[in-house]
Amino acid sequence: MAIVKLDRLTKIFDRAHAPAAEDVSLEIGDGEFMVLLGPSGCGKTTTLRMIAGLEAVTAGTLSIDGEVINDVPAKNRDIAMVFQSYALYPHMTVRNNLAFGLRRRQVDRAEIERRVTGVAATLGLSELLERKPHALSGGQRQRVALGRAIVRDPKVFLFDEPLSNLDAALRVSTRGEIATLHRRLGATMIYVTHDQIEAMTLGSRICIMNKGRFVQVGAPLDVYRNPMSTFVASFLGSPPMNLLPGIATDGQGGRTIKIGPATIDLPPDRMPPVKPGAAVTFGIRPEHVGLAAPAAAMPAGFAVEIMQIERLGAETLIVSKVDGFDARLIARVAGDCPMAVGDRTQLVADLSKAHAFDSSGAVLAPTRR
Repeated sequence: MAIVKLDRLTKIFDRAHAPAAEDVSLEIGDGEFMVLLGPSGCGKTTTLRMIAGLEAVTAGTLSIDGEVINDVPAKNRDIAMVFQSYALYPHMTVRNNLAFGLRRRQVDRAEIERRVTGVAATLGLSELLERKPHALSGGQRQRVALGRAIVRDPKVFLFDEPLSNLDAALRVSTRGEIATLHRRLGATMIYVTHDQIEAMTLGSRICIMNKGRFVQVGAPLDVYRNPMSTFVASFLGSPPMNLLPGIATDGQGGRTIKIGPATIDLPPDRMPPVKPGAAVTFGIRPEHVGLAAPAAAMPAGFAVEIMQIERLGAETLIVSKVDGFDARLIARVAGDCPMAVGDRTQLVADLSKAHAFDSSGAVLAPTRR
């Protein structure tokens, strides 16, 4: 379909204190599903709108298949965009909503009918073609919005948080439909969201943004397992990674971290030797923290008091406070956990899955799994 390349793309709005997007560089491969993920205001939608031609580029270059399109009008970019709102014409039937863009481009009537019929069958809209939007559910309206983009057969599909207006159940089913469509069409897709579940389940790669910049790009599981900063570690994951401030101390090549009363000896490949006394943040995901076995040796143990328990059925989240230290530690354990709020226990961490970050929030060592 298309290769999209962003080369130091920057957008500065008039009277803005900082760029909305700054020096963003990324190459999106032919047929790739790229997800731009980040908190509100991080610049992901602005970046998408520049690709769509809805925002002018302040600096840098944007190209599709090697052709620079900075000054190409949106209507000539051969890009289809699905917005957060359905943006359907309320007085038109589903059939006419799907066909409207093709008629504007003066596509042959028989070709329009062929495309509309095919897309309606793909999206399960065949029986709804004569209905108007007010007679559709939210999920059906979103499928019509998707169909209106697909029927054009563009080079690139852009999605701007298309599922945020749906309820939880519809969000899951529509997410599956989008993934199926990508596999079927093999199209280049760029998808903006603040929902990490959407990013993890849909993306071939995800690009995490913060304050107008790309901070990490990679396959979803690679980014999840190997965050390059405390921002990525805390943003990706639900609940997020436990981040406990500590101090590097002497011992085992300088790889020991003092966290309150606990001393953690990290394996050599989890943290390089650092100067004793340096501020270090210890990171461990909740699924790598568990209850200590009775009478077990606990080199990575934390004495805690349980502050909150969330029983989710298949699993239980334990929220605890570390003794002698104003820090919260979350563990994800089996659903039949017998613990109760107020209990005191020991939690242990799998140090082969631990991370260490410096005072700036940058990871101290690349992971080597």
